[in-house]
Amino acid sequence: MDKISNKSLNLTESALSRIQSVMTANDDLGSKFRVYVTGGGCSGFQYGFKFDPETAFDDDVIEFETFSVLLDSMSYPYLYGSTLDFIEDLSGSKFVINNPNAKTTCGCGESFTI
Repeated sequence: MDKISNKSLNLTESALSRIQSVMTANDDLGSKFRVYVTGGGCSGFQYGFKFDPETAFDDDVIEFETFSVLLDSMSYPYLYGSTLDFIEDLSGSKFVINNPNAKTTCGCGESFTI
């Protein structure tokens, strides 16, 4: 898994490629991809991903060649140092986060506790 290191969030080549291909196929999505944390899920917090046309005043903006990744100020401490990956396997395709800050994760890997 090749990783593109950055200040607050790392992206694998697979994640970069998937974000770029979806944005290229859908011009109306813009050039910003938001990664965030919300309450809920089996373990207390869950990850969220969306294409977002707006940059908030408190966003950490990570610039890549053709797009930006946005992290809001509430999610930033939970995601700092994490790696965003995109996987395709028998259960489907999805973005996943390898989070060194998570103490426990649920069985599906989509929620965590700190």
